[in-house]
Amino acid sequence: MTQKNIIRSSPKPWLDKAFKALTLANAWLVLLIIVAIIGSLIFSAADTFQTQGAAFLWKEAWNPVANDYGALGPIIGTLLTAGIAIVLALPVSFGIAIFLTELSPAWLRRPLGTAIELLAAIPSIIYGMWGLFVLAPLLAKHVQPLIIEFIGPIPVIGKLFAAPALGVGVFTAGVVLAIMIVPFITAVLRDVFELVPAMLKESAYGLGGTTWEVVRHVVIPYTRIGAVGGTILGLGRALGETMAVTFVIGNSHGLHASLFAPSNSIASTIANEFAEASDQHLSALLALALVLFLITTLVLAFAKILLARFEGQS
Repeated sequence: MTQKNIIRSSPKPWLDKAFKALTLANAWLVLLIIVAIIGSLIFSAADTFQTQGAAFLWKEAWNPVANDYGALGPIIGTLLTAGIAIVLALPVSFGIAIFLTELSPAWLRRPLGTAIELLAAIPSIIYGMWGLFVLAPLLAKHVQPLIIEFIGPIPVIGKLFAAPALGVGVFTAGVVLAIMIVPFITAVLRDVFELVPAMLKESAYGLGGTTWEVVRHVVIPYTRIGAVGGTILGLGRALGETMAVTFVIGNSHGLHASLFAPSNSIASTIANEFAEASDQHLSALLALALVLFLITTLVLAFAKILLARFEGQS
């Protein structure tokens, strides 16, 4: 092909400019949508913050009849359920990802990976119904009584498990969330583990390292940035989950020392009361939505700072 033909076949300058303008517009559109969401939440929640003040964030009361609202209970419920979910899901996700990439036979790797991915496709309402009708009775009958019997007498820690074994509550919601976020974290971990150069692992094995030593000293340090990203992805899903938590958390306002007691999260409070809310009540629910948005933003910012530190150390 001659130089003249190459010039003729190259894209026209106006097409390049149009493509650049289109991609730039898409990027700005995302930012505008975020700003619009934040603006609408602030505008809608302004009435609550004017009447309740900053005390809305740390007040426990939630009384729509008296127009007395506080976000402390839902905030604590949200953080506790997400924290329990991460504590339970992270070791399981690491174990599955390590097995799939390092230990699994070839014939089992694909079907097992597909089964885990299918868990991510199950609607959250199905998890909630299963948690209410299957998991909650199972925990109330077999698991929670044992925990109360053996851990309950321990000072300080025992108070976390002092409530009656009702089945529904913060602990059950955390378990359901853990099951829901395992596929997301596992998928990310498996992908980043597979990016480790085979030469690094083979060199470690050649020096006499065991599988555990290779994973600990080669795989995890090499992929720690991706692992943190996958964990934050799971945490974000846990913080914002609505239907599954609404089914099993018990939907009870107020603070309780026990993880077995019914409680509320921000998302479940909004889901339960939004249809019947109006005026001040609606403003309070939208203020909760704004708080949840800020919590997820802070979690994302913390993750970015952590990733930046990891990149600086590597």
